[in-house]
Formats: sequence, C-alpha cells, structure tokens
Amino acid sequence: MTNTALKLEIDNHPISLRNEVADFVALLKNKNKIKSKSKLTHREFGYAKGKIKLSKDFDEPLDIFKDYI
Repeated sequence: MTNTALKLEIDNHPISLRNEVADFVALLKNKNKIKSKSKLTHREFGYAKGKIKLSKDFDEPLDIFKDYI
C-alpha cells in the first residue's frame, strides 16, 4: 500500500479511529527505539572477527607522499 493510499484510507475513518491509528504509530516508534537500544548493548567482543581485512601493504608509505618522506 502506498503512502497516499494509506493516508486516504485513514482519512475515510472517524476521528476516534484516526486517534487509535496515531496511538498505534507512537507504540511502534517506542517499540523500535527499545529494539535499537538493546541491539547496541548485546554485542559481544569479537562479533566482527574475520569480517574486516586489511591489505598486506597497509602500513607502507603511499606513493603520493614520496616527496615528503
């Protein structure tokens, strides 16, 4: 359902039901905030191990800085 279709559907209902929809949206926002906060606190040490690789010449000087070395 597109945003426009959803808005038209909501607008066709009485104000009391629109208020319920607004309350439900607020509930979903709070629920999403709680989930996003809990994801940050449950990470364990080493959760990204093996996902990031550096090249073997990572510490080598760059060619563009030869004049300064």
